[in-house]
Amino acid sequence: MITFTLLRPEHLDGMTAVENLCFHDPWSRSAFAAELENRAAVYLVAVEEDTNRVVGYAGMWLMVDMANITNVAVHPDWRRLGMARQMLTLLMKIAEEQGMEGITLEVRASNHSAQALYAALGFTALGRRKGYYQDREDAVIMTKMYIKDGGE
Repeated sequence: MITFTLLRPEHLDGMTAVENLCFHDPWSRSAFAAELENRAAVYLVAVEEDTNRVVGYAGMWLMVDMANITNVAVHPDWRRLGMARQMLTLLMKIAEEQGMEGITLEVRASNHSAQALYAALGFTALGRRKGYYQDREDAVIMTKMYIKDGGE
């Protein structure tokens, strides 16, 4: 069984291991440790209850009135089980509860499966960032705006 919890220091090694499996230009353990001190950051980790092993994580920054998804990763052995969708849904709920007007992210132009997931969650592609990634691949900017009560 998988549980979702807020990032704590004891998750850093497992989170870094997942990051290294998932990305060609991974964030370092120290970068994730700095996120524990970042008051704008909210990170969820997916933990396998039996082993206490981190099998996924997702994070965002709450920036004035917009949230920005910083990273989403799921261990390759745990993909296609809906874990990324669950973590994103939880982050979107937190963002809305914190008064954010919307949520945005960048995704690799070549990552069509992630783009499809984001679209299914209500995100719309609004633009590109040319050469955004370290390997110079473009990023697609995707955003979801919240409709507030009272027509705001």
